[in-house]
Amino acid sequence: MSRFKSKDTLIDGVKILDRNLFVDDRGSFSRLFCQQDMTLLQFEASINQVNISKTKEKGTIRGMHFQRGVAAEDKYIVCLKGSVFDVCVDIRPGSAGYLKWDSIVLTATENKMIYIPKGIAHGFQALEDDCWLLYFHTNAYVPSMEAGLNPLDKKLDINWPLPVDLVSQKDLKREML
Repeated sequence: MSRFKSKDTLIDGVKILDRNLFVDDRGSFSRLFCQQDMTLLQFEASINQVNISKTKEKGTIRGMHFQRGVAAEDKYIVCLKGSVFDVCVDIRPGSAGYLKWDSIVLTATENKMIYIPKGIAHGFQALEDDCWLLYFHTNAYVPSMEAGLNPLDKKLDINWPLPVDLVSQKDLKREML
């Protein structure tokens, strides 16, 4: 039996994982990743790359990112500091949820992480200054396979909770749907 509790989201395959937290007088301990647990949950478990994202300013949007073809990847994401409005968009042609989005607030104070399978674009908005996200990827980054959607695309109609203060020019130039 897995030590993680898995909850479905509105997007097929995207899961919210609750981690067990062990607390004592010294502080706390929780497991971020266990290949055995992920295999029990039937998630891709072969981690090939780990990244950290640090976002300085509240209101900043990063995303909507994914990799194409053989570089497509599953991701596990956890918030280490601050809080973010985390968004997933289904980009799998033929999917019942195609181009639909769902969100969760990830915070450093909760024991939640998100599992995102291949075929899902991912992005987030920082809800406070100085947010850190830790990413576990099942595939290494391949620059020629990098892709994304414009996070402000009206066709996606993502309801970002804060005024948008900063989005990279690269993300704003991404394909409109």
